[in-house]
Amino acid sequence: MTKCDKCSKDSIILIRYSGAHLCASHFCEFVEKRVKCELRRQLKLKGGERIAVAVSGGKDSTVALNLMSTILGSRKGTEICAITVDEGISGYRESSIPMVAENCRILGVRHVVVSFEELYGVTMDEIAGSNRNLATCSYCGVLRRAAMNRVAKRENADYIATGLNLDDTAQSILMNFSRGDVERLARLGPHKRIQAGLVPRVQPLRLIPESETTLYSIVKKLKYHDLECPYAPEALRNTYRSVILDLEMKYPGTRHSILKSYDEILPTLQEMYPPSRLRSCECGEPTMSEKCKACELLDSLKVSSQT
Repeated sequence: MTKCDKCSKDSIILIRYSGAHLCASHFCEFVEKRVKCELRRQLKLKGGERIAVAVSGGKDSTVALNLMSTILGSRKGTEICAITVDEGISGYRESSIPMVAENCRILGVRHVVVSFEELYGVTMDEIAGSNRNLATCSYCGVLRRAAMNRVAKRENADYIATGLNLDDTAQSILMNFSRGDVERLARLGPHKRIQAGLVPRVQPLRLIPESETTLYSIVKKLKYHDLECPYAPEALRNTYRSVILDLEMKYPGTRHSILKSYDEILPTLQEMYPPSRLRSCECGEPTMSEKCKACELLDSLKVSSQT
């Protein structure tokens, strides 16, 4: 058995992009140190802040909630709350919500649940079964982000923390480059530019690969929801996930290199694409157009159902 590079205990992981062998305790320390570094870089806390954590119940958001609560929960004047969006996916979301509620109870964190049906009058299952123009995940992503922003504002949150990990971030960068959507690249989180009506996002797991969030949750014995969304196979993101995983297997460190390159060009991108002037949609959410994207998609469903 290979020993940990830092002590005489057995190693539980080889960090291929660094060559380090780490035992359970030093691995957790390795993860937590990077998360603390990211939080210092992304957050400017003066005291009295309220941070909402988007928690679906999966491993990434569960780890994010646990770390945010552990690192910042004891900080005087800082309040952590968890927000779960129930999209209305039968056989999937109803099994994760009780798990999130239990984790919040253990951590002493207030848990807020909001549903698509409550906010939009429609469930994701109904959208999936409708006559629509886009993939199911396109509707879900837009509506979920809008729901999180709406509820975070209602909860007077200063920030929304998400469970996006290094793999997710590298995939988003590659997807937008491939689409030629350079302006969207300038708007990817974490957000330092605050716009009226939009709660800025922070990403504590931005430097943590998905495999490491999985191992961290196992070592820490965190209970998480491990069912796959029934609509996930439709997502275009799956193609980019496969590409990046293949590159990472052949060339360890590829994900970090993609992120580093993006971070170096980000100031230039933000200079090229300054924040747009936002107006208020009829639903109350900020938008660059007459209607926000969520309302546009919901209206398109109404039109499709009538044709």
